Amino acid sequence: MAEYVVEFGRDDRPVEPDGRLDAAAFHRNHEPIWAVLQRFLAGQSGEVLEAGSGTGQHVVYFATHSPGIIWWPSDLNEHHLKSIEAWRAHAGLSNIRPPLRVDLADPAWCPAMHDGSGPAELLAVFCANVIHIAPWRVAKGLFAGAGRYLRSDGRLFLYGPFKRDGKHTAMSNAVFDTSLREQNAEWGVRDIADLEKLAATVGLVLIEAVQMPANNMILAFGRSS
Repeated sequence: MAEYVVEFGRDDRPVEPDGRLDAAAFHRNHEPIWAVLQRFLAGQSGEVLEAGSGTGQHVVYFATHSPGIIWWPSDLNEHHLKSIEAWRAHAGLSNIRPPLRVDLADPAWCPAMHDGSGPAELLAVFCANVIHIAPWRVAKGLFAGAGRYLRSDGRLFLYGPFKRDGKHTAMSNAVFDTSLREQNAEWGVRDIADLEKLAATVGLVLIEAVQMPANNMILAFGRSS
C-alpha cells in the first residue's frame, strides 16, 4: 500500500455517509487546472486516465465539462477508491468509468490495461500532486505507462510543485520539500530537468510548462517527433 502525506478522510475533512471524501485543495485548484486541460481537450474525443485521483472530486468536475471524453479515475489507496466510486455514483455521469486500482510503481499499471476491461489508447493522462509524495520509482512507472498507453497525439499532464535547474521557484516550495524529505528520504519536489530526462527514455518530451497559482505548475509532455 502506498503511503501518503495526507490520506483523505483522516485529515479532519468531512466524510459523507456514502464514503465521499472532501479535499480542501480541490476547492482551490480545480478551476485553474481545468482552464489548462481544456485547451488541449476541447473538441477532442477519447479516453483520459487520472492517475492518483484521491477523493474523486477532480474527475467528476472534469467529466462534467467534457461530455465527449471518457474519464478513468484511478488510485492505489482503498479508502480513496471507495470515495472515487461514491463521487461517481453521486454525479451520475455516463462518461466516468469505475475507478481502477493502479500501482504507478508498476510500468504495466494494472491488469485492466491489458485484458480489455480498461481503456484502450489514451488521449491523455492527468496526475496531480503524486510524484513528490512517492518514491522516484513511482515517477518512473508513471512515465513508462504513459509512454506505453498514450496515443500518438496524447499528452501527459503533471500538476504540482517543481524545481527548475535544481532551484525552487518559491521559498514555500523549499520549506515543503524539506518537510517531505524529513518524513521520507525518497520523497521530495522533483526537478523539471530530471523529469525531462525520464520522459526522453519513453519517447516523450516537455511541450509546455504553465505557471499555476500557489507556486504550482502544470507540465505537459507529448510524443517526440
